[in-house]
Amino acid sequence: MKDGTGKTALITGATSGIGYELARVFAQEGFDLVLVARSEEDLERCAREFRDEGARVSTLPVNLSIADAAEEIYAWTLSENVRVDILVNNAGQGEFSAFLDTDLGRHLEIIQVNLVSLTALSHLFGREMVARGDGRILQLASVVSKMPSPLLAVYGATKAYVHSLSHALANEWKGTGVTVTALLPGATDTGFFGNAGDAHWEEHRDGLADPAQVARDGYEALMAGKTSVVSGLANKARDALTHALPDDTLAEMMRKQNAPRVS
Repeated sequence: MKDGTGKTALITGATSGIGYELARVFAQEGFDLVLVARSEEDLERCAREFRDEGARVSTLPVNLSIADAAEEIYAWTLSENVRVDILVNNAGQGEFSAFLDTDLGRHLEIIQVNLVSLTALSHLFGREMVARGDGRILQLASVVSKMPSPLLAVYGATKAYVHSLSHALANEWKGTGVTVTALLPGATDTGFFGNAGDAHWEEHRDGLADPAQVARDGYEALMAGKTSVVSGLANKARDALTHALPDDTLAEMMRKQNAPRVS
């Protein structure tokens, strides 16, 4: 039997990038899927694709930047009598810009998606999982979660929160039958960079990681019960630097990396 036979995975941000590839992996492993994203059209497109591969798929169009979005998702699972065995908090946003050059409302929207909704979903579904003694949560952190990230400051700060929260919950829930895994990818070939305002990202795609490989790394770590996984050899090397260099040095490195690219 496949890992997911008779089980359900709920995945946010499931219609593109790493979230889409994670949904594909879970479908291949026999899980039923609940796909969450903003666009109903994109959700139905993905649902048709995964159903053609034999998966049972439900879709839930919800904007995680809206207050109470997590409660809406949880209420839907209760009303539909859906037991979520695996929660994947993949949805995330960012903005390439100096902190003061970005509208405050945009900062707060990023915080709502990356931090508030993730925390609420982790609490709602985590409480249910711990009560029954079974479940897994995969949180999308980032290699920038361990270093300051000028010109991508709020995104980096939210990912630091995700990384810290994941490790704390993994410790709190030891012995309960529930595991929490933080997935730390580096720059990956998704729509993130274009959506975050990097006008030249298409010119640098050769150096980006394959989202399918990142998804597979995350899935395998999750199923092995690991607390965290850094995806990719280059990112593992970068991660090692975070233990060797002071934050000021790391911040300067990240500022140079995040600075607007010249064509």
